[in-house]
Amino acid sequence: MLHGKPGDAGPGGSAVAAPEESASRDTAAASGKHYLCGYCAAFTNIAVTFPIQKVLFRQQLYGLRTQDAVRQLRRDGLRTLYRGILPPLMQKTTTLALMFGLYEDFSALLLSHARAPELLTRSAAAALAGTTEAVLTPFERVQTLLQDYKHHDKFTNTYQAFKVLKAYGMREYYRGLVPILLRNGPSNVLFFGLRGPIKQCLPEATSYSAHMVNDFICGGLLGAVLGFLFFPVNVVKTRMQAQIGGEFQSFSKVLVKIWLERDRKLMHLFRGAHLNYHRSVLSWGIINATYEFLLKLL
Repeated sequence: MLHGKPGDAGPGGSAVAAPEESASRDTAAASGKHYLCGYCAAFTNIAVTFPIQKVLFRQQLYGLRTQDAVRQLRRDGLRTLYRGILPPLMQKTTTLALMFGLYEDFSALLLSHARAPELLTRSAAAALAGTTEAVLTPFERVQTLLQDYKHHDKFTNTYQAFKVLKAYGMREYYRGLVPILLRNGPSNVLFFGLRGPIKQCLPEATSYSAHMVNDFICGGLLGAVLGFLFFPVNVVKTRMQAQIGGEFQSFSKVLVKIWLERDRKLMHLFRGAHLNYHRSVLSWGIINATYEFLLKLL
């Protein structure tokens, strides 16, 4: 484990202080490394996969087929292709920094104080990290509004979107919080819990490049499966966050509404899931491989 335990106190205050201070600095440096690697991994991923995410977003919101969503983006033009990238760039870099960093911090804290089995302790740490990430919901909220062409005439950048929402009160920034909480905690538990076992099932890596390939496969496979599993939750989240003002409908009410609109067919509820699956393979493959690669360098 990367986090060392503080040394026992001794009678000679000055003799013990230096090692304790050194250990504290080492622990802080080890912890900070996870935040930095998570941040850089997210930045790399967003820069590569944003156009794919935009196609997926249109499918989630309007139930379009892939070719129709792509055709819609073509009509919007190249100038608007990366419109809305700033909120996810800010949100995802911070979210993944928190996801990896807080998981390590919470794990160290719980393992040093709790007497529960390690699997249960690390699962709790993953859930806590995912729940904490939800504080960044306003960035995900603004990203949804900027990507929805129905709001193109209301604002053209992140600042304007935040300014428009301000008039509705702080609660408006956190519209869609419930599905985000339902998604973040459980998905973090599964991701951190299964990442190690899956990698152990892959052929043993004997070089840096082989390790990167294994990390890419491991992250990509997990991301794709979890993305598919929580896809309906994201559909509800997108619908809730595309609204400005008005009633704050419950998760179940919005889900039922979408279910009825899509002819009560499960396949229609998962429309766009195949693209999300392939995007998640690429996205989480990049994230996991970049994170582990940087972790070894620092």
